[in-house]
Amino acid sequence: MAVYFQEPLKTFRFLVEVEGDGNKIVAAFSQFSGVTMRVDMVKHRSGSENRGVTDDIPALTSFENVTLTKGVIGDNEFLEWIRAVSPGTTESPTGMQKYRTINIVALDDKGKRAVTWSLYTAIPVTYSLGGMDSTNSAVLSETIEFAIGGFSRETNSQSA
Repeated sequence: MAVYFQEPLKTFRFLVEVEGDGNKIVAAFSQFSGVTMRVDMVKHRSGSENRGVTDDIPALTSFENVTLTKGVIGDNEFLEWIRAVSPGTTESPTGMQKYRTINIVALDDKGKRAVTWSLYTAIPVTYSLGGMDSTNSAVLSETIEFAIGGFSRETNSQSA
């Protein structure tokens, strides 16, 4: 059954769920960079092709890193995760809960789940803390970049 929305979904209505270790963490992020998938093609000419025409054959699929930004609050969940997959000053990475699934859930105008993008084998690769400025009252933010190994998209029919 096809699902159609009356209005396009808004970019500011989303939530983030991180699955791992048998539980699901729901985090409040202010920005998400989006998902980019690229399929690299290889030119191929059949041995029996006498016109010199080539075909494109899908060869490799790659996914660009995604970026999530949130205000700094008292949690250390994401920082502990990135530290677990990176070497410390005296020890090797623990790899604790190395790969997780991150769900990006777009909400409809009623606040119900509309579309969910599940990002598979996500692992944090970059952490950055936003700048601080005593003349500015902006929210202090931290940005985490994740490498992903694939994704799926699910449309929730109850939102239609």
